Amino acid sequence: NAERSPTFYRFDSLEQLKVWRQMDAADEEPVVIYHSHTATEAYPSRTDISYASEPAAHYVLVSTRDPEDHELRSYRIVDGKVTEEPVEVVENYMFTHTGADDVPDPR
Repeated sequence: NAERSPTFYRFDSLEQLKVWRQMDAADEEPVVIYHSHTATEAYPSRTDISYASEPAAHYVLVSTRDPEDHELRSYRIVDGKVTEEPVEVVENYMFTHTGADDVPDPR
């Protein structure tokens, strides 16, 4: 945490730039951006919304304010508009990566 704060998190700007450049060079885009709220609900704060710059990304928030029952929610944030999306938590997920041919044929 470049901010060194218990209530606000900020990436180190040089580290973040390095990651974005690596993603760009690999033709990758962020799919999920996640973080936790330790004292509030799992809903984007005004700061979260103002920093949300990836309209295609899923913004996942976990609230740990209740130590017995953590709350996980996902949102799309586009032009300041927050839209919640469903999340399904599964116990097990099996996926075997076999190479380039593991994508189903769209017939």
